[in-house]
Amino acid sequence: MIIWLASYPKSGNTWVRIFLDTLLFSQNRNEVDINFNSIDQFPLRTHFKNLTDNVNDINEFAKNCIAAQDTVNLDNKTKIFKTHNAFWKQNDNNYSFTNKENTLGVIYIVRDPRNIITSVLNYFNKKNYDEALEFLQDTKTIIGGSELEFGLPTIISSWSNHYNSWKKFNKNYLLIKYENLLHNPEKEFFKITNFLNLIGNYKFNENDILQTIENTKFDKLAKQEESLGFMGNSQTNKKLNKKFFNLGPNNMWDDLLNKEIQEKIENLFKKEMQELGYI
Repeated sequence: MIIWLASYPKSGNTWVRIFLDTLLFSQNRNEVDINFNSIDQFPLRTHFKNLTDNVNDINEFAKNCIAAQDTVNLDNKTKIFKTHNAFWKQNDNNYSFTNKENTLGVIYIVRDPRNIITSVLNYFNKKNYDEALEFLQDTKTIIGGSELEFGLPTIISSWSNHYNSWKKFNKNYLLIKYENLLHNPEKEFFKITNFLNLIGNYKFNENDILQTIENTKFDKLAKQEESLGFMGNSQTNKKLNKKFFNLGPNNMWDDLLNKEIQEKIENLFKKEMQELGYI
């Protein structure tokens, strides 16, 4: 069964994925490789082989998501997948991103939208903060669906819909705040490893966890991208020489956002931001 690393884009999912990739699968935790990837993203084209000939079509993608996961789970093994999909449902067609039969649990990583907006501005090449804010609030936002960019369709919806959708998945759900990962990484990463031990019977060594936390700090990941590049960056940003590991801990909304954009975000997402303690 699947344990999801789920998040809205630019919320720290890649950081957690590299941490777990290194801890669970790397032969040498002293040499973190940001391009080593044993934790796949879902969806990939290979997941839909023999299911549809047109997985770029959003309806074909939605129709076959559960079938793709049924196939993945035929081996009856526990596996971890990264995804930026919301936990969407199409009630008219009875389609959904996943279900409890295929899912063992969810680690959901959330981040203050006042910080996400700057990352969206940079990574998705928006013209200005107003355009980036439209991206965050659009309930119909879909990324991907082409061979060149993000691969398959990824239905992310708005920031608030994304967060609320996964919150409703009440089977083995763990919420991790990106800000807590920054300020107290030991506590938060131990939450993650304890959760994986509890629901998936993964075994960890405390010293290995601490060592991996140290070796996956943002500055080390950014330095490695500088020298080796990062395969997980988009093709567009590679051509533009824009970095995936851009600001990290230096992405602080109170230094970067003007008051008008800040207030728009807080008004749009007031309920969720209050619930999460952001305002």
